[in-house]
Amino acid sequence: MSQQAQVRPAATPGPDPEPHWAPTGRTIVPLAAAGVFVVGQLYVVIPLLGEFTAGWRAGTAQAAWMVTAFGFAYAAGFLFSGPAADRFGRRRVLLIGLVASALATGAVGLADDLASGLTLRAIQGFTSAFFAPAALAYVAERIAPPRRPIALTTMTSGFIASAIIAQAAATLLLPAFGWQSPFFGGTVGVLALAAILYFVLEPDPARDGTARTNPLRAMGAMLRRRDTLLLYLATATVLASFVAVYTGLETVGPEAVAGNPTAMLLLRASALPAFLAAPWIAGRLRKYAPTTRVVGALAVAAASAFLAAAVSGLGVWAIAVCLLEFVGGVALAAPGLIEAVGSVAGPARAAATALYTFVLFIGASLGPQLAAFADAAGFAGVCVAAGTLLAAGSMIALAARRTRNSMALPGLYPQETR
Repeated sequence: MSQQAQVRPAATPGPDPEPHWAPTGRTIVPLAAAGVFVVGQLYVVIPLLGEFTAGWRAGTAQAAWMVTAFGFAYAAGFLFSGPAADRFGRRRVLLIGLVASALATGAVGLADDLASGLTLRAIQGFTSAFFAPAALAYVAERIAPPRRPIALTTMTSGFIASAIIAQAAATLLLPAFGWQSPFFGGTVGVLALAAILYFVLEPDPARDGTARTNPLRAMGAMLRRRDTLLLYLATATVLASFVAVYTGLETVGPEAVAGNPTAMLLLRASALPAFLAAPWIAGRLRKYAPTTRVVGALAVAAASAFLAAAVSGLGVWAIAVCLLEFVGGVALAAPGLIEAVGSVAGPARAAATALYTFVLFIGASLGPQLAAFADAAGFAGVCVAAGTLLAAGSMIALAARRTRNSMALPGLYPQETR
């Protein structure tokens, strides 16, 4: 055989191997359940404020700081947890954060005065902040793209639904087991879910350290872009309006539920089907660009808030239908915003998501102030204020969509055509 015949052509490189996607159901169910436990701790003390006032001899305004101390520490923690997840890995930060949050939650149940309670609530809020950005970034990277909108909607629906679930659980546990029971129960639940997630989540990929993004610099870059800055402004309206409406329901609720705890509980629970339906609806809408979904969802939520104001005197069922639609719009807007922000973040996705969650829960912390500003006009006035804020959010999201299309860059900021 000649030497020429022995020469073999160089092998041509084959196509890149398909990425390994995490199983959707097995991943999302425990993550969403952990989100309900962790985020629900922000709201779980609301039915317990009377216990703090009586047992710790604190005024109502002082006891309310048990909510605020958690909320601001929680929001501030996101600025640390996002960069940590980018640097050390989503799974590692998520699991460590869950364990730390569980221990801090149990410690709150041991508080014996307002000062220690506030200190422990702030620690609880800060440690709890290490879950959401890492979890959302993990889902956005490890779940297959066709299933990603459903997965993200399931996660964010759990976050928002926790406001209702946590308050209902605390209301039911308080008479039989005391005010400490929601915290001790939360500790057990979070530790159990952390153990499950330890075996379910895929290991963090190896990092070679050659092209590591500076997370703080990435946050600054996201805020310097007009399109993402507008998206963050729209994000601030989501939970601000949601918390305002449900705070107004508690403080200046319509006459049909005033002084009737059972009716109030049923009215709150009436919105839960919206959270269950949101992932299915998100799956049907995934053909539309994220910002398009955000504009529509915020518009639906705004219209529902205005309608709730109009029918607030017609009875519980009329309000319940409006709240169902209102919550549905909120539950669809939140994951759309995550997708829109995360799609341009590159390797700094967790840092970008941390900014998103920071803004989202700063809005939640300001929701009661919005309700207080409008409560002179009753529940209808609170709904009008929330609807106005959401309408502004929808217009801001529309401006972000148009800005993104005008600055589209191949492979980075693809034009959103639908």
